[in-house]
Amino acid sequence: MKTTMTTANKFSRLYDRLHDPEWRRYGYALISGKALGLMALFGIIAIGWTVIGTNVFAADVVPDPIIKANDIVSPLNTLWTLLAAFLVFGMQVGFTMLEAGFCRSRETINVLMECVVDTCLCGLLFFAFGFAFMFGSGTPFIGTEFFFLQGAPATYGTTGVAFLAYWLFQFAFADTCSTITSGAMIGRTSFIGDLLYSVGVSGFIYPIVGHWAWGPDGFLATMGAEGFFMADLGTSFHDFAGSTVVHTIGGFVALAGAIVLGPRLGRKFKRDGGGPMLPHDLVMATVGGLILWFGWYGFNPGSTLSAMDFQGMGRVAANTTLAACAAGLSAMFVGYPKCKKWDISFTVNGFLAGLVAITAPCYWVSPVGSVIIGLIAGVIVILGVDLLEWLRIDDPIGAVPVHAFNGIWGTLSLGLFASGEFGATGPFAADNATPLTGLFYGGGTNLLAAQALGSAIVTVATFVSAMILMYSVHKMGLLRVSEAGELEGIDNHEHGIGAYPEYQLKSAAIPRGAPE
Repeated sequence: MKTTMTTANKFSRLYDRLHDPEWRRYGYALISGKALGLMALFGIIAIGWTVIGTNVFAADVVPDPIIKANDIVSPLNTLWTLLAAFLVFGMQVGFTMLEAGFCRSRETINVLMECVVDTCLCGLLFFAFGFAFMFGSGTPFIGTEFFFLQGAPATYGTTGVAFLAYWLFQFAFADTCSTITSGAMIGRTSFIGDLLYSVGVSGFIYPIVGHWAWGPDGFLATMGAEGFFMADLGTSFHDFAGSTVVHTIGGFVALAGAIVLGPRLGRKFKRDGGGPMLPHDLVMATVGGLILWFGWYGFNPGSTLSAMDFQGMGRVAANTTLAACAAGLSAMFVGYPKCKKWDISFTVNGFLAGLVAITAPCYWVSPVGSVIIGLIAGVIVILGVDLLEWLRIDDPIGAVPVHAFNGIWGTLSLGLFASGEFGATGPFAADNATPLTGLFYGGGTNLLAAQALGSAIVTVATFVSAMILMYSVHKMGLLRVSEAGELEGIDNHEHGIGAYPEYQLKSAAIPRGAPE
């Protein structure tokens, strides 16, 4: 049976043990161990407080870091811009098919090769210095940063779009301008000549002139502001997606090339009793035109650079569609009296002209305005074809009437049809605090004057520099293929093979099986 000790007995036993040397040593060791354990526990708590507690409560003593707008990447805006870039790049398929279809069969491989190589060349040039010239800050005339894409921030400006995604989008635009140029020069341009003038266009003319309108400090982009070029106008030059920057530049470089080259051998103009050389594959050309129309939904709506501007995206897409539809029909009807037939080439170039014209004003005009702009564009393209024919300028696919003339018309149309409802797109929402208003909506002539001045400056600068470039290459004896090579067929002469090696063509260009 267990006996319970009283408190007096416990103290008596403790008194006896304290007088025992062995028990005293044991007691000292026990007390020392517990003291060390407590010290270690308090040490761990102190270290944890220093490491963890400081971070947890740092906001109480350290100010928030400053985050710049161009350090914040918007996943949605970046994805939207990339999708648009892919659509715009897909336009190269359309351009290749359009040009190949409108040319003669003996020139088809040359067209394919030029379109592919121009794309490769443009990509490297735009990487090395083209993007820097166009979109880098520097001077009102040329950019001086981002060479070889060095020193780039996380995003471009305040767009929220990842920098390299923005570069890809703008490369696709630059490639479009380069391809426009080749369209008026097919059938007689040597391949070396094409490479040389493409360096000048993609590396210098397009990005430098484009900087004036689209660069962060370009003199047309800042025009009308206090202390800047033409401050009295009170408004800057506007080109939402490139009627001037892409299409007018490409179209007038094409015009310069066609003038310097002269017409293809055997090309006899109407005033001399002849007519255009017939295209070899209108199926290919028509499909190419429709692919271009599809790609334009990246070209125009994608230029919002914002998936958050929902109404702006939808409005731009709808306006793009309506202008193309109206232009295709107006070109078909206006072209009918010329040949008493419903001409597919006029219709295709008609809707392309409408797409070019609506590219500058697409964000700021109403659907009704888009239809009117397209109707006029369809007429302009027919009149432009007649003008080139009268001037004896050989443009096999109609690049100049479609891109140069309607690029000007589209740029001017903004000053007439801007509805006064829409201001600017933005990374998070539209900003309609200062809407653009054209002449027909009570806005006066200032916007129209700014558009006319900007278009004139870009047109003249482009045409003069392109003429210098083309004449320089021509004087080197490299722009035009030799007469013997052209008579042989530029495909066989320059590339060693025709587009249809298994077929023999009759004089009427009807394919038949190769002889056994």
